[in-house]
Amino acid sequence: MKSNVGGIDRTLRIIVGLALVAWAFMGGPVWAWIGVLPLATGTIGWCPAYLPFGIKTCSTKK
Repeated sequence: MKSNVGGIDRTLRIIVGLALVAWAFMGGPVWAWIGVLPLATGTIGWCPAYLPFGIKTCSTKK
């Protein structure tokens, strides 16, 4: 599994994921638990939704 999520993308995913999970944990709507997905993809640096489109936000090493 090659990384396809870059630095800024990873940071935003982690921040948004943490915010949504915290909101859900503090009594927010049930759908806020969707924050687990961006948190996980930001943490591991790989997003399966990018594969079909060939998107990579990380720098390529030559």
